[in-house]
Amino acid sequence: MRIDGSTGPKLISADLYERQKVGCPPKWTARNFIAGRLYTPNQDPRPSLGVIGPLEISLARNKEDIKRVQKLRYEVFYKHGAAVADVLSRLTRRDQDDFDSICDHLMVVDQSGLQSLSGESPVVGTYRLLSQEVAERHRGFYSAGEFDISGLLKSHAGQRFLELGRACVLPAYRSRRAIELLWHGVWRYVREHRVDVMIGCASFEGTNSELLARPLSLLHHFALAPEPWRASARPSRRVEMNMMGRSEIEIRCAWRELPPLIKGYLRAGAYVGDGAVIDPRFGTIDVLIVLPVAAINPRYIRYFGADAQRCAAG
Repeated sequence: MRIDGSTGPKLISADLYERQKVGCPPKWTARNFIAGRLYTPNQDPRPSLGVIGPLEISLARNKEDIKRVQKLRYEVFYKHGAAVADVLSRLTRRDQDDFDSICDHLMVVDQSGLQSLSGESPVVGTYRLLSQEVAERHRGFYSAGEFDISGLLKSHAGQRFLELGRACVLPAYRSRRAIELLWHGVWRYVREHRVDVMIGCASFEGTNSELLARPLSLLHHFALAPEPWRASARPSRRVEMNMMGRSEIEIRCAWRELPPLIKGYLRAGAYVGDGAVIDPRFGTIDVLIVLPVAAINPRYIRYFGADAQRCAAG
């Protein structure tokens, strides 16, 4: 999950300290399995999920859409970021992996009249979504390669998990509008699919943990998931987050050093896992985000609407 944009400069919320000690497990009632995607095949091939000004968000509906999303990810991760492309990525100019074909992809498109060489309106933002039902039928969750989430899934069996990943926005669009549309799209998906828990890897730029000692230590001391929601970095890839004592941390400075996406998750009510992981391919240090829907800050639900209709088209 890699968005490098602005989400507003608010200090860490007061209840974050309390939530590290007391879990907020969501209530669960039995639900029938819902097969398929968010929309049925007889609907418009790419129905809109939301609109803000010229920007519109929808789900990718075919291979061509996914290729457009992969080209955006390549531009953000490899051209503007520190990711190292393999031969296939360099040849195709696309960021791609085996998970793409089994995931849903949110895509923010600029409908202002600008068009690419293909004649399509440009894709400027994206999020990759992997439901637990789909993950269990294939290779599991992407984040399981970095963090041992088996205990987390087992202890909350019966609750529906959704993995968020590969989030990015073009630099010119890293304003509130594009990021708000992505959050709206995720929330709409969560409500439609009755998701109970969101998880995923969120990243710091760079692979030198010593340079990130302050923000990583902030997460360890103030945002570590309570035991019922905790998962740990895999030992072979683990980087310690507890590098500074709680009293040594300059909280305001550490908060400013957090990536905007991680700040957004924390404000929404998320926890982080135990330990971090270096991702050499993307040139990042990753932390595990765990966000039970029942723990989401009520102001976010009021803002986007319990029925996820705030930015709905039409």
